Amino acid sequence: MVDTVNPANGFAEKLASWVPFSDAITLSAVHNDRIATSPKLRPEARTTVHDAVNAEFSRIQAFLITSIKNSCSPRAARTHISLPAPILELPMNLAAAYTPYRRFYEAQQRDMELSIRPLRFNVRETVAKASPRLAKLAELDAVLEKILYERERQLLSKVAVLLKKRLEQLYKEHQQKLIELQQADNPAGWTQAGGWLARFCNDMQMLLLAEVELRLQPTIGLMEALKQDMQ
Repeated sequence: MVDTVNPANGFAEKLASWVPFSDAITLSAVHNDRIATSPKLRPEARTTVHDAVNAEFSRIQAFLITSIKNSCSPRAARTHISLPAPILELPMNLAAAYTPYRRFYEAQQRDMELSIRPLRFNVRETVAKASPRLAKLAELDAVLEKILYERERQLLSKVAVLLKKRLEQLYKEHQQKLIELQQADNPAGWTQAGGWLARFCNDMQMLLLAEVELRLQPTIGLMEALKQDMQ
């Protein structure tokens, strides 16, 4: 669904193209600042911080995963973001059929952002209190989030476009199979197990779960740094 990426473009080179010159100066200044000499939290206090951070992370992660799985299942309990009712009619208008799914995916993305951005902020603020080294890391994380936020938002908004291509691909494969088997199309079977529309909804769920994991990576990095600092 996506164009091939040139392997010659290294990570640092690609990241540099995302960071404007003025932001690069800010990032460099933060990176070069000396680490403060304030004392670490006592071991028992750091354990309390670690446990609190992990509990909050697990709560948000479980909420998002459960919400996505329930939303993507037509047989699950009703959720605040519901899977669109499929348009099971011929002739198939792919553009009209996809629009509700695009809105559904974008609503899920807004839900992720509303949950994960505050989580990242809270974890960062908490981790910063554990030690001077972690305070430095938290400061760098805050600057990077500010610099990369708009770029990340723009890139993730393109996922809905790729999903439309996936819908079109699956429907084309479905039609080709009917031609090969010399069968008439039956819209009632589209959402049955193995049906092309059921496969699309499954792909959409897997993609949403992968995006949750992607968006949580910076927070996971902060938590892992806290864990290493405790050793």
